[in-house]
Amino acid sequence: MADAHQKHHDYHIIDPSPWPLLASIGAFVITFGGVGFMRYLNGGSLHLFGVEWAHPWLFFIGLAIILYVMFGWWSDTVKEAHEGAHTRVVSLHLRYGMIMFIASEVMFFVAWFWAYFDASLFPNEAIQASRLAFTGGQWPPKGIEVLDPWHLPIYNTVILLLSGTTVTWAHHALLHNDRRGLIQGLTLTVLLGILFSSVQAFEYAHAPFAFKNSIYGATFFMATGFHGFHVLIGTIFLLVCLLRAIRGDFTPKQHFGFEAAAWYWHFVDVVWLFLFFCIYVWGGWGAPLAAG
Repeated sequence: MADAHQKHHDYHIIDPSPWPLLASIGAFVITFGGVGFMRYLNGGSLHLFGVEWAHPWLFFIGLAIILYVMFGWWSDTVKEAHEGAHTRVVSLHLRYGMIMFIASEVMFFVAWFWAYFDASLFPNEAIQASRLAFTGGQWPPKGIEVLDPWHLPIYNTVILLLSGTTVTWAHHALLHNDRRGLIQGLTLTVLLGILFSSVQAFEYAHAPFAFKNSIYGATFFMATGFHGFHVLIGTIFLLVCLLRAIRGDFTPKQHFGFEAAAWYWHFVDVVWLFLFFCIYVWGGWGAPLAAG
């Protein structure tokens, strides 16, 4: 089947593919369900067409659809690669797709950094009527104890930088057809990703400020929490690559799935360096440190 397709064109896609339609349905359901879920958590209601939608079940149905699409679509992509359907044109377009995906994620972080710097550089902005009341005209706001950047944050920085070296080790091992080195490097990277998430969860549990009722807490948790979510996704991404490597997938010439995971992980590393220096170090400069 793959050979027949390649005789006519340079690309190969499951035909007809159900995944784009299912992905759109899942995205709509999880978005609509998320609104209802938030209304449910706040004791509110959401009515449409005479039906009460403020329940969590619709959100989880959408999540289930998306997870099913992710598994099915990527399984088909792996199958196509094994069948030899990933020609040079397909491989190039897969790389373009990953680059654009990472670029879109960069824009998310631009938004979080924008919010943080807008609040921190202009704590007494006259246009923002309530900002002066919340910040006291200074940053960090009056009464806020911040996290010591040279405690858990610097520890997590070392963890992520080390994970960047282990995933690079795994990549070079693959290029030299060293299967053992590939598996060892990926295993260490996954373990370091889990360690980072565990340290951040501990940090959040002992943070001296909350998300709500604090412009500092809101901007802090949105930026670092969104990054933490990316670490979790990247860890899962690399774990799948590890399982595939153990199964015998990937060759020195064909390993885009792993290459994309490595790109994503390096992106996560770079973003964390900006977060560490801008939010933990510069953003908390001069404020009292939390005890412990």
